[in-house]
Amino acid sequence: MQAPTNRFRHATLVAVPLLTLLGIFIVDPIPQSLAYHVLADARACWGIPNFLNVASNIPFLVVGGLGFLFCLGRQHPTLRTTWATFFLGVALVCVGSAYYHWQPGNSTLVWDRLPMTVAFMALTTAVVAEHVGESVDRYLLAPALAIGVAAVLWWQYSDDLRLYIWVQATPLIIVPLLLWLYPARYSHRYELLYALGFYLLAKIFEFYDQELYRLTGETVSGHTLKHLLAAVSTYWIYRMLYRRQIIVTRPTHR
Repeated sequence: MQAPTNRFRHATLVAVPLLTLLGIFIVDPIPQSLAYHVLADARACWGIPNFLNVASNIPFLVVGGLGFLFCLGRQHPTLRTTWATFFLGVALVCVGSAYYHWQPGNSTLVWDRLPMTVAFMALTTAVVAEHVGESVDRYLLAPALAIGVAAVLWWQYSDDLRLYIWVQATPLIIVPLLLWLYPARYSHRYELLYALGFYLLAKIFEFYDQELYRLTGETVSGHTLKHLLAAVSTYWIYRMLYRRQIIVTRPTHR
């Protein structure tokens, strides 16, 4: 089977997210359900409400901090600024999410979602640039971050989640597409799929928050497990960057 041409690859990479963006705006506006703020595990500890949902954000700070320091070190990855932005966003999720879960509501949820969109958009930018060409990073990062922040602010202003859903879903679409279309430049890139798998599992656990809380005998809720699984997802990205090497392509002799 003949490998796709660069023109086909680039056209597909542009078309797919644009079509999904158009598709999501065909449906009616999606408001934020107030039931989202009703957490299964509302137990307090040491004066902290929703204690496990607050404390389970600590791994984001650990992984985000490790990744950020790695980006500052001598053995830093290519696209140091973009990857550092990703890990900084992950670390800030700890603060924003803990603040939200301390007092759940739309006014605090915005501070949970802002650092998440920074991480989503920085990750997408980094993976795109590493596959398409590192020069696109300088043109893509700032607009991508602006779109991510705008998605959260638009939801806060209009109570319409459509753009935010698209921003959150974009890495789940773009990353597998890049791995399929483009040849590998670095080893261990399959670990990106592990990261996406853990994130999807985290979203499933979040959806079954109440059910998992009952299933575990009211020991731990799906929402708490969601935080832990999402942190594992970011760890796989850190692990990939830490372990990978450039793949040297040897010229073929005819």
